[in-house]
Amino acid sequence: MKKFAVIVAGGSGSRMNETVPKQFMELQGRPVLMHTFNAFSKYDSAIKFILVLPENQIEYWSELCKKHNFTTSHKITIGGKTRFHSVKSGLDLIDEDGIVFIHDGVRPLVSVQTLQNCFETAVERGNALPVIPVAESIRFVNDTGNKSVDRAKYVIVQTPQTFKVGIIKDAFQQKYSDKFTDDASVLESFGKTINLVEGNRENIKITWSEDLIVAKSFLISH
Repeated sequence: MKKFAVIVAGGSGSRMNETVPKQFMELQGRPVLMHTFNAFSKYDSAIKFILVLPENQIEYWSELCKKHNFTTSHKITIGGKTRFHSVKSGLDLIDEDGIVFIHDGVRPLVSVQTLQNCFETAVERGNALPVIPVAESIRFVNDTGNKSVDRAKYVIVQTPQTFKVGIIKDAFQQKYSDKFTDDASVLESFGKTINLVEGNRENIKITWSEDLIVAKSFLISH
């Protein structure tokens, strides 16, 4: 079965107080985004990549590819005003059946095992959502106060959120809603049940400057 990876990279770097978007920041001498591609290529070198970028970042990415001699084949499409619109733009370039991984460009440490877990479950059941248990105590907060909740009833969601191509393309024909917090919520709104699979704790989303330090330590240890 054919495999596709829609890599969504629309970060600006504002949370890190940087002018360079976080997907382009260097991690062990290469941009984060190239490590993300490499994680998928290690799993299956035949995966077909689609990269979703803001229009004003495409030229810079091209320059980085030349600078780092990055030759992994991929198509590029322009992102939209929300994640929903960006993912839809990526999905629109897929015109074959198969399995599609939809992944954050700033998650360069997804494991081969997580990708395999997602693929196998998506093939069998139509979709797969990688999650990890909540390790910290958590509290529910609203306008009237806060209260302790049972962390065993919650999980942390990761990417790649993985789907049969036809199912997720149909779901993305829905009108956009601000209730769509991720790709699984789009499918859930379409009336489908979401299947959870085991993710990996190293699969962090690089958001803060400290995350680059953590990611570097994981890369060195592996």
